[in-house]
Amino acid sequence: MDGQGTVPEPLRRVAVRIAYRGQDFHGSQRQPGTRTVENEVIDALLRVQEGMTEEELELKAASRTDAGVSALGNVISFRTRFRDDALLMDALNAVSRGVFFLAVADLPEGYGIRRALRRRYLYVHPAARLNIERMREAAAMMQGEHDFARFCRDDGKPTLLLMEEVDIQIRDGLLEVYFTAPYFLWNLVRRLMAALIKVGRGRATLDDVRRALDGEDILFGLARPDRLTLLDVEYDDLHFRYFHGVPLRRHLEEERLQALLSLEFHSRLLP
Repeated sequence: MDGQGTVPEPLRRVAVRIAYRGQDFHGSQRQPGTRTVENEVIDALLRVQEGMTEEELELKAASRTDAGVSALGNVISFRTRFRDDALLMDALNAVSRGVFFLAVADLPEGYGIRRALRRRYLYVHPAARLNIERMREAAAMMQGEHDFARFCRDDGKPTLLLMEEVDIQIRDGLLEVYFTAPYFLWNLVRRLMAALIKVGRGRATLDDVRRALDGEDILFGLARPDRLTLLDVEYDDLHFRYFHGVPLRRHLEEERLQALLSLEFHSRLLP
């Protein structure tokens, strides 16, 4: 209560969709003294809400991404003083370095942001010299309900899960592999992708994949992280409102220009 006897308004709880390039961060989870996505988000939130503490923010993330992994649609939740969503998004995009704040949804008290309907990932890999049809056969085997204990690092989650989609497409000489499931185990997509690549190169068989899914101790390695993107975290009961204010547009235009300059530079190096 202030000197006039008024009671400050309670903090709102919101969910926000964010995007970031994995190469700019050492993973998503906060780490003292390290540039991570959560550290950048906390810094931005505290800069636009002077006087708030990190504890008051109660920041949580829907999905964890490893160092090098990008996101186009991860979701975070936090408490805020802002009542105007457009002002909140513009303020955050004006001060953030490398994290793009895209959309907002009101969050009921007690709502666990990790309880999403499903998540969707995309892995991109050169398609040359791969047996795509054999890879599609392996991908079909990975769909459905399986115990993926041999395709993950233990993080305490149940390893029996329903893989809704492992879909392989070819576009502009690149292999695009889409993975969809209610949740993902630690390193699951990268280990599944490593198995698919080995099958495509003839270094592993369909039977190897089948036996690993049945629980045999067969390891395929770990695909590189920088080709993986978290595309979306879906909810059936949250309604996100998108904002494309001036700060976000300016940052995206600058990023696009830098990408085009990089493409031009590397294109001139090719014979």
